[in-house]
Amino acid sequence: MVIVNPLTQLDLDTLRRRRSMKWLRYPADVLPMWVAEMDTPLAPPVAEALERAVRLGDTGYAQLDRLAEAFAGFAYNRFGWWPDPGHCALVGDVAQGILEVLDIVTERGDVVLIGAPTYSPFLRIIPRAGRTLRENPMVRGADGRYRLDLDRLASDLAAPDVKAYLLVNPHNPAGTVPTRDELVAVATLCEEHGVRLLSDEIHAPLVHPGAEFVPLLTLPEAQRAIVFVSASKAWNLAGLKTALAVAGSAAVGDLRSIPADAEIAAGIFGIIASEAAFRAGGPWLDDLLAGLDQNRVLLESLFAKYLPGIGYSPPEATFLAWLDCADLGLGDDPAAVFLERGRVALSPGHEFGPMGRGYARLNFATGPEILAEGVQRMAAALG
Repeated sequence: MVIVNPLTQLDLDTLRRRRSMKWLRYPADVLPMWVAEMDTPLAPPVAEALERAVRLGDTGYAQLDRLAEAFAGFAYNRFGWWPDPGHCALVGDVAQGILEVLDIVTERGDVVLIGAPTYSPFLRIIPRAGRTLRENPMVRGADGRYRLDLDRLASDLAAPDVKAYLLVNPHNPAGTVPTRDELVAVATLCEEHGVRLLSDEIHAPLVHPGAEFVPLLTLPEAQRAIVFVSASKAWNLAGLKTALAVAGSAAVGDLRSIPADAEIAAGIFGIIASEAAFRAGGPWLDDLLAGLDQNRVLLESLFAKYLPGIGYSPPEATFLAWLDCADLGLGDDPAAVFLERGRVALSPGHEFGPMGRGYARLNFATGPEILAEGVQRMAAALG
């Protein structure tokens, strides 16, 4: 089988013609390696589906249509999990879906617990929805990876004001994948304390060799949980605004309470593209995963050569590297130094909460040459 790495198909001049946030946020002399957008062309089945839609002028309002069945088939083929399509609801994106569900299963002022460091948008949108966000610190192991602290989690879930726990699986920004035993423990603790369990599983298709993604809803202990999935990260479709909320067997009634207007936040191109990705995008995804695996290993060798003082453990999932820059002497916001002196844009670690001070997040979903240039620019920033 011939592998065609999607990450090597576009050169920098071509990428700079894009009009997405990644390429417009900074001046042209800055190499953008920050927001979670990949430097790939569209998967051919996705491009073909969108081209058909354009020719038809198919640009009206979206509805769920056959997307849930397409996702169920993908989940069965990848993870051995068949989510009931009747237990799915269409939402605009994962963050919007989480807010819709929190509005149903919690009250204003309730505490939502989340692992820290924390995906930065959650730090903003959950408090704006009238809920109190409380961080549950993860622990850094000897291998440099962050894992759930189940003892601390048990203590934090016991607080009477905690009404929901938001799991990010696989985790962003740390890139770790909870084990089956960890997930069983989390679900059991939530049930013991009457806390509703929600899981952001947007990066589930992007798990690397050596780790196994376990869908939360395959666990008997998690049938009151609701998970959120999307094709947006694995097939680079974030701007098309489509995601699914999927309920466990004991949470279907809650999902039915999501207002019908939530569907309107999704885009019809997102429905069309996501269905094509789930049904026919598997071979492209396999090629992408091979390229990402090569890049996460390459990044380790690049740091060893140019920036040996940086703390980096290849992530178990995602295309995001969580970099410990404490030993570089760059203060709380090393990304600002890399931007100013090296003209490379990373995501500032402090945006992921207090535990992110001294860290930066790097997006390695790009060509190897661009990745090497980015690391060399980071090294040059140190003088």
